[in-house]
Amino acid sequence: MAQKPNVLFIITDQQRADHVGFMGHPSLRTPHLDALAAQGRVFRNAWVANPVCMPNRCSIMTGRLPTAHSVIFNDRSLPWNANTFVRQFRAAGYRTALLGKSHLQHGQSRNAVMPYAGEGPEGDPFPPGWNAIEDEERYWEDPIPAPEDFYGFEHLALSIDHGARMSGHHLRWALSQGADRPSLVHDYDADAPGAHRSPHWWQIYQPPYGEELHSTHFVAEETMAVIREGAERGKPWLAFCSFPDPHHPLTPPGDWFFRHRPEDVTLPASRFDDLAEAPAHLRHLASIHPKDQRTWVAPCGYGDDALLAEALAATYGMIEMIDDRVGQILACLEATGQAENTIVVLTSDHGDMMGDHGLFLKGFMHYRGTLQVPLVIRAPGVVPGATEALASSLDLAQTLLELCDLNAYEGMQGHSLVPLLEDGQQAVRAHVLVEDDVAPIVARRTPIPGKTRTLITERYRYTRNSKGEEQLFDLQADPDEMTDLARRDPALRASLLEQLTDALLAADDAARNTPVRG
Repeated sequence: MAQKPNVLFIITDQQRADHVGFMGHPSLRTPHLDALAAQGRVFRNAWVANPVCMPNRCSIMTGRLPTAHSVIFNDRSLPWNANTFVRQFRAAGYRTALLGKSHLQHGQSRNAVMPYAGEGPEGDPFPPGWNAIEDEERYWEDPIPAPEDFYGFEHLALSIDHGARMSGHHLRWALSQGADRPSLVHDYDADAPGAHRSPHWWQIYQPPYGEELHSTHFVAEETMAVIREGAERGKPWLAFCSFPDPHHPLTPPGDWFFRHRPEDVTLPASRFDDLAEAPAHLRHLASIHPKDQRTWVAPCGYGDDALLAEALAATYGMIEMIDDRVGQILACLEATGQAENTIVVLTSDHGDMMGDHGLFLKGFMHYRGTLQVPLVIRAPGVVPGATEALASSLDLAQTLLELCDLNAYEGMQGHSLVPLLEDGQQAVRAHVLVEDDVAPIVARRTPIPGKTRTLITERYRYTRNSKGEEQLFDLQADPDEMTDLARRDPALRASLLEQLTDALLAADDAARNTPVRG
């Protein structure tokens, strides 16, 4: 019997769909990602289930919407007993490894969200410490051993932080390489060690160490170790290769910091959008300069043209370093003779506004900058090409299970993309539903609506929030989303509201507390 295919799942953090060469970016140099795209199926119409890190990463892992798996914001961990597609692979005999950023638990987010004060609606039935695996202090000294099963992963090599900060196994590894601890462990602020810091925003700077210690290099090295081990063992493997970049702080190391000059960067024309018809919280966010964020990670406006140009230039450097290391990983696959029997997925957990509509970063801003992501699947037997058919982050779990002839489980809400791998003219879904919730304490203390829902169809994007505010755009005729049709075309608005209602009814989770075999 032929060995089941290996799975290499490459995911970046906060990378827009158009921030790769194969999606048409005019100046980003991503030759290795472009080569991968040329060998696989490019999904030109791929969207997230949620535009925030934890909810969408948990949706990728479970194939379930945030309201189903319960991680609706970055302030709670995926339940310890949640089923994941990785658990199905491990049960089938795969060696499973998580390399880099996890963010299935809120350890990294504890200092960036408003804390709860009071009791939750449920007790905690899980063993003590179950949701502390990603707490940074766990790795300040020799780390406490990881559990034998981390949502299906048997091997962990975590890189938990962003920018030039380090924690997780990445920190322990860097220290073992002779790195200077004060350069690696510090606060997120303007006094963080580094060079060439932007005068416009402290989060743009060159790290105080070379690229050989950066998270992108660490993740690539750990991934290649798993690939080589798989070749030696002759056992199928699943490697979740998760780069923390290009998420802010924007800190490309070494020469990658100078790959693009800010004065050469093209800025989006939509940055001058006055948002007159937009939901009120978007105008509020656009008025906040990045230096005045509530926390280092909070959504805001783009500041000014000088800041935005520097941010884009640094982001491009981070992406090009990822491209370089992905090239090394794919070369390792070839060198070990495993490329032809390995499924490769490339995607991101969400995008970034990067100045579109005068907005910056991510979260609660349902423009395509945050909602649309790159997606490529290269698999044995797949004819290369591109498809315009709709795809969601929800779909990846079921796609991989089908490709590897493994069972799905109750409550999965995605659609397998295998028909699109066989024929790019097919369609597996009529719409993508995007959820976006904030904790009640955030909705009470900020202008951000407690709930936002978006319906993406082949042509339109319709958004409605819990304050009754709406947006409606024709993505084909108006790809920059500048002309809101919600008031201009009442009949179209009524049709899409009805479709959104049907999508919400279909998404209501009927699998909660499903009886299972003992």
